[in-house]
Amino acid sequence: MASSASSVITLKINGEKYTLPVDHRTTLLDALRERLDLTGTKKGCDQGQCGACTVLLDGRRAVACLQLAVAAEGREITTVEGLADGERLHPVQQAFLDLDGYQCGYCTPGQICSAIGVIREHAAGWPSAVTGDVRPEAGPPPLSAEEIRERMSGNLCRCGAYVSIVEAVARAAEAGADAERGGEAGTTSQRAGVGADAKEAVA
Repeated sequence: MASSASSVITLKINGEKYTLPVDHRTTLLDALRERLDLTGTKKGCDQGQCGACTVLLDGRRAVACLQLAVAAEGREITTVEGLADGERLHPVQQAFLDLDGYQCGYCTPGQICSAIGVIREHAAGWPSAVTGDVRPEAGPPPLSAEEIRERMSGNLCRCGAYVSIVEAVARAAEAGADAERGGEAGTTSQRAGVGADAKEAVA
């Protein structure tokens, strides 16, 4: 029987449900890695500072080392293991692969999950600390290299693959914009808003 210091919880991870007893102090990171063998999510600093353990909670990025497992019950949890569609990689995964957005690869799962969150936040019109015009009516700012670097600043890469990471995020964002436009070329102003500034800045 569970004691007052533990509970039996059900976590929905990558579309699958997992029921397990956990100590109330267990972090989502430790539940994923130590209890469920989902080791794609990495443990780095264990203090919420490096971003290696980033996952998506209800589509928004979160560091799993600061999230209690019991608090994640009832939420949609997506880890790097759940991003691909069979053998088809997620566009962000593919961009990281194509542009060498990694070296040792330890931080890469967190970088990829965070990049997905960044692209969604930008598309929703969320400003960052470097956004010039934060008025809602201004719409999303161009996803420049400066914007990407600021929005990805919570994810550290000790190998220093930042240039390629910025390029990968820009490419994935533009691929997503193209998909939403049904593959059409779109207007010049639309293309200028996603990725073009980033490519120019890191060239």
